[in-house]
Amino acid sequence: MKVLVLGAGVIGTTSAWYLRAAGCEVTVCERREAAGLETSFANGGQISVSHAEPWANPHALPQILSWLGKEDSPILFRPRFDMALLRWGCQFLGNCLPGRARENVRAIVCLALYSRARLQALRETLRVASGEDFGKRYDALEKGILHLYTDRREFARAVEAARLMRDFGLERVPLGVDAAIALEPALSDMRPLLVGGDYTAEDESGDAHRFTQALAARAAAAGVVFRYGAEISGLHEEKGRVRGARLKSGEILTADATVLALGSFSAPFLRPCGIRLPVYPAKGYSVTLDLTADAVAPTVSLTDDGHKIVFSRLGERLRVAGTAEFNGFNLDLNPVRCAALLARAQTLFPRLAFRGEPQYWCGLRPATPSNVPLIGPGARPGLWLNTGHGTLGWTMACGSAAALTDLIQGRRPEPAFPFLRGGEGA
Repeated sequence: MKVLVLGAGVIGTTSAWYLRAAGCEVTVCERREAAGLETSFANGGQISVSHAEPWANPHALPQILSWLGKEDSPILFRPRFDMALLRWGCQFLGNCLPGRARENVRAIVCLALYSRARLQALRETLRVASGEDFGKRYDALEKGILHLYTDRREFARAVEAARLMRDFGLERVPLGVDAAIALEPALSDMRPLLVGGDYTAEDESGDAHRFTQALAARAAAAGVVFRYGAEISGLHEEKGRVRGARLKSGEILTADATVLALGSFSAPFLRPCGIRLPVYPAKGYSVTLDLTADAVAPTVSLTDDGHKIVFSRLGERLRVAGTAEFNGFNLDLNPVRCAALLARAQTLFPRLAFRGEPQYWCGLRPATPSNVPLIGPGARPGLWLNTGHGTLGWTMACGSAAALTDLIQGRRPEPAFPFLRGGEGA
């Protein structure tokens, strides 16, 4: 089978890898000069099944209302007339209902658990094939993820969320302050702020950009053709079936199956075809710090739930990332939001020391109203979707790609996830 993958972020690159491993002839089109240069470039770095609670939940609306008008709030909506955002927002509210939120947690946990296992299996496959620890290529750490709380109400909600996730097979264990500090001693300076935490030992962290580029190199060596600098202008259709894509250069690339993995750009790409996807860009920010030898910084990956910020140790670097800004496709760095990330890091870790200037970045995360990604057949025969992963693209990448490969080849995927059927949901 000849497959064309549109997009070479972590989702497109893992899709290409698994499709090639299944015997497909695979070409990847990417408008940038290399893989993993957009949303995968400087994200939070977590393989975080424990982050499965969607933004849309019964507690979301009061929180969002309390953040309105605050430039440094964890979630920021820019006032703008945007019908796509209005539709997305209405669907978001519907997903805040308790029953819907519970089902969304179940779906996310199910796929994320499967994906984490697929990533671990991928590392082992590559180790056996080459004798190399592939995890070293991307600063992988298998130290788990610790969620920390400085607000008692937030902690009480987290205990409930953790109980629900345990029902679906995820071990997310509540911890007292002393236990949290014993697990990550760098938290000792913030003891007066802490009220508790919870820990998922099987979660991981690592640099998604380095992973994507390393896997792209392995995929190319295995026969995947990467077409960098190839901007796509639209789908190529024949008799109502998608047969590939057209490049802006006028070239037509043909395929038996075309996989859309364009992240936030998936929705506008399909709109001229009359296909509407519930995917909207949620701009996330990060700051990367080159640590000094005497820096007191975490080695266990952390999630500060109240501020929607994560901390991941990537070798001698610390990545601080998070928040969400709904402002269309704008990629301007907001200095207030950048400063808020660094300020929070320095509040929690007052002995944090780094060399040089902080490296700020922002990227557009493809969010669905439910936080459940769109994986499966699109609304045209021959079109397949792998998009809408929001903040969990790195977490879900390997599982999404493996499951999509099963679907394309007519097999039933392993995870009990609501995969699309004939364009359902698209």
